Amino acid sequence: MLPAGFPSTTSLADVMTSCLSAITGGQASIPIPAVSRAVVVVADGLGAHALKARSGHARFLGLRLTKASTIDSGSPTTTASAIATLCTGVMPGDHGIVGYKALNPATGTVINHLSGWTGTPDPATWQRHETVFERALREGVAAYAVGPARYRSSSYTAAVLRGAEYVAASSMQRRIEIVRELFDRGGKRLVYLYVPELDVAAHAEGIASNSWLIALEELDSVMSALARSLRQGEGAFVTADHGVLDVPASSHVLYDTVPELVDGVQQVAGDPRLLQLHLGADATFGQEQALAAAWREAEGHRAWIATRSEAIDAGWFGPRVDEEVVGRIGNVLVAARGRVAYYSSAPEHAKSRLMVGQHGSFTPEEQKVPLVRLGAFE
Repeated sequence: MLPAGFPSTTSLADVMTSCLSAITGGQASIPIPAVSRAVVVVADGLGAHALKARSGHARFLGLRLTKASTIDSGSPTTTASAIATLCTGVMPGDHGIVGYKALNPATGTVINHLSGWTGTPDPATWQRHETVFERALREGVAAYAVGPARYRSSSYTAAVLRGAEYVAASSMQRRIEIVRELFDRGGKRLVYLYVPELDVAAHAEGIASNSWLIALEELDSVMSALARSLRQGEGAFVTADHGVLDVPASSHVLYDTVPELVDGVQQVAGDPRLLQLHLGADATFGQEQALAAAWREAEGHRAWIATRSEAIDAGWFGPRVDEEVVGRIGNVLVAARGRVAYYSSAPEHAKSRLMVGQHGSFTPEEQKVPLVRLGAFE
């Protein structure tokens, strides 16, 4: 049986939209009181399992992590898809960001949503849905995104944060100071605050590393300070786009060394833990089935294998996938369930194989994220 992409009733799609509803007086899908100002903190890569296991390094957040304060990221458990889900309130089948890398059917080329995307395809149309920030402005709520300066002008930012005024800050401490400054302007305000430091450490050295623990301790300290700074009518959520698990290099599977696993494959997209294999535009149903069968034979003991239609039916991209989005999804998808990652053996991929922390698939370590309430939401 295939796992569900959105297994519970609450996911990242509900978080930002609920905050806006709390500000405007609408019906929030997550029960929270009415507020005038709200901030959503996204600690990239902070899975609920990792936070619980290392709660001694995060006493403030760890004490607030319970079953009730844990939600599903959704799927794929990758930053590109998850933050788009958070910031639109809809799932990848609607907003169209279906993975870290995705095929552009119009050109037959693969784009990397987080690096190398420089305006083509057009961010205004490739991400297909109105953002929560655009809706906020329409409803009289000032909208902001706070994060490092290097993300300010990216095509991905233009796609998923459009409508928000971007305010740059290099440190975690400075970012929460900016939240306070924005709130002090008064009026109705919605803020998205991005913390990439844990994910950067996880990819480089893993979540068992000292660098990841140092980043976690810093996050815990500044979130405690954020909580103390909140005043009446101000609420905050602390969440994450996905969790992380460490995959040693000895567990990398070089799939292209087995000819049957790349027979007819024209492009490879997705993530190392959720490959999306694209056949040619003229591929037959039989070729798709043969490729899926080859993968099941070779890797079915440690991965979920699905054809495009099977993945869509299982809700891997939400309850519906718009016709315009279907072609962006691979003909065959390979989702790791064991502690493995799938890579090409090509020399140009050697650098990416240095990553320790991995994510993208459906394990609880990747899919369960915290939803800690602060201020008026606590």
